[in-house]
Amino acid sequence: MRGPEFPGNEPVGGGLRPQLDSFLAEHENDLIAFRRDMHMHPELGFAEHRTTQRLIEVLTAAGLRPKRLPKGTGLICDVGNGDGPVVGLRADIDALPLADEKDVPYRSTVPGVCHACGHDVHTTILLGVGQFFARQAAAGLVPGRVRLIFQPAEETPGGALDVLAAGGIAGVDRIFALHCDPRLEVGRLGLRVGPITAACDKVNVRVAGPGGHTARPHLTADLVYALAKIVTELPAALSRRVDPRSSLSLVWGRVSAGSVANAIPDDGIAQGTVRCLDEEAWHSAPELMKTLLDSVASAYDVKAELDYVRGVPPTVNEKTSVDMFRTAVGSVLGEDGATGTPQSLGGEDFGWFLESIPGALARLGVAAPGMAGGYDLHRGTFDVDERSIGIGVRIMVATALTALWESRADATEPIGEPAA
Repeated sequence: MRGPEFPGNEPVGGGLRPQLDSFLAEHENDLIAFRRDMHMHPELGFAEHRTTQRLIEVLTAAGLRPKRLPKGTGLICDVGNGDGPVVGLRADIDALPLADEKDVPYRSTVPGVCHACGHDVHTTILLGVGQFFARQAAAGLVPGRVRLIFQPAEETPGGALDVLAAGGIAGVDRIFALHCDPRLEVGRLGLRVGPITAACDKVNVRVAGPGGHTARPHLTADLVYALAKIVTELPAALSRRVDPRSSLSLVWGRVSAGSVANAIPDDGIAQGTVRCLDEEAWHSAPELMKTLLDSVASAYDVKAELDYVRGVPPTVNEKTSVDMFRTAVGSVLGEDGATGTPQSLGGEDFGWFLESIPGALARLGVAAPGMAGGYDLHRGTFDVDERSIGIGVRIMVATALTALWESRADATEPIGEPAA
């Protein structure tokens, strides 16, 4: 696969690396300042009004024409030639409902809200990519279009579906995204073909039956015992009814029933999550769980109701798109920049995009040298080595160019030999 450095793809004044060096020498400090400002002013899903406005201001100043999404937060912005292939690049802009526990000058100013998953970094990288391509497009040097997608509400989730409903990937041939990974040192990119994140759904089970005195359990449904059986037997039964390679996992996070030691209650609840790496198993999970729940509940003469709340599908990376990431990394970071990465049971709504078009999600190293694994995602102590911002810009620019030129080459290649 060709990288973004070949005749006809020369940015102004020479090759891609020098142009990126020049751009980042001019803009990297501003990008870091943007990230810190965003970190200080985090906003939850579908409330990212300040963030959206700030993005619009910077992109407009670069000569671009961003379009706000219908619900008022998030935006889409095309850069480049109206003809030819279209490559999508996505960043998520929302924060988490967690307190910021870091002692840094850019600590969150919003109580109970912080960017503990790196979305401020994703957003800043894509902003830098947009500014770089705006300059290239003005010189007629973008071989197609790059669609910048600043998506709201990834953590809620639901923002990806809003982007889809607004036609955000209409006409897009391929889509790419980065996610911060504190297990990788800055300067590395984690790549994986196939499932890289899991489906993540929520399960609520409510059990009801005649209660009574603990001295006479035979006159009741012994609901607590029945609930305990449901909590233990459902995960075990699922593991025997689904291909183990799908990694379908049911884990309970809350179980509650009764209020005193000597009374059997008449209702109880169990709440948990279902995570899965296989798309087919994910689609079949709700009906299978309902069947198994009914089977266990009937054995103990209790009534069980299942509320299965769909979350996100697994993110399944397409091989060609992963190869484009790898080629791009080699072009701007060197061959050692790419590394393998394990599957995760975490959820990521980028999977919704990959159900419609090919693409890939990669893991961006954000740990300072020697600090890999020191800060985990979704914790108030999470932070990044800010050199990862410039590296992310390099990777996403090179990946977009690789994808655009590959698409143009594929479109011009003959389909077959002419008939004799």
